[in-house]
Amino acid sequence: MTSPTDDRSPKLPRGWLRATVVSTIAFVFVGAAAGFIAFLSQLRGAEVAPDRKADGIVVLTGGSSRVSDAMELLAAGYGKRLLISGVHPTSTANDISRTLPENQSFMTCCVDLDRTALTTRGNAAEARRWAEGRGFKSLIVVTSNYHMPRALVEFSHAMPETTLVPFAVVGDKWREEPWWTSASTLRLLLSEYVKYIAAEVRVRLEDFGIDLSPEMSEQPLGLQSRRPATAQAN
Repeated sequence: MTSPTDDRSPKLPRGWLRATVVSTIAFVFVGAAAGFIAFLSQLRGAEVAPDRKADGIVVLTGGSSRVSDAMELLAAGYGKRLLISGVHPTSTANDISRTLPENQSFMTCCVDLDRTALTTRGNAAEARRWAEGRGFKSLIVVTSNYHMPRALVEFSHAMPETTLVPFAVVGDKWREEPWWTSASTLRLLLSEYVKYIAAEVRVRLEDFGIDLSPEMSEQPLGLQSRRPATAQAN
């Protein structure tokens, strides 16, 4: 007769589970750190003029000097028209022109306002409609340097046939002090990195036919109805 212990499966070493958990956490941490470094490597530390002209220019509201830099590109002839995407519903062309007195003439002839987009994904969708409506095949995308990687992910996915030329705006705070010495800047970068990864994952899934959310549902319905300032959205 066999003893009761004969049918028992061999026990794994006591420290096996702990070692597996620790190894997994370490692997995830190293992967996240490497990804964050790769993300940082994409960020420009200085503004560089576009290496070519484009049919149109799109600027995403939400950061300091984005619109003024986009207007300067328009005035320099880098594009035929400018779309300011994510304008607050209460803002008018006159409100914007008052902040840019040297470029007021362009506001009446060559600038379009998009008040629909609430998110970067929405910016890309509205830019696609604007470009298609005008027959534009190339766009200069203007946004902050920390926001550019995610913007390019969304724009490339929304309009794969359109040539995109990035123009990264570098804020004064970024110029004045290293990002690792500022807790607020580090928090901003970490937050943007998480959003960038989320956008990458969502886009890859959509390439396989898996759409996790409707195009304009990145914010809860209640927030959409109140519509926050676009600086918070981007």
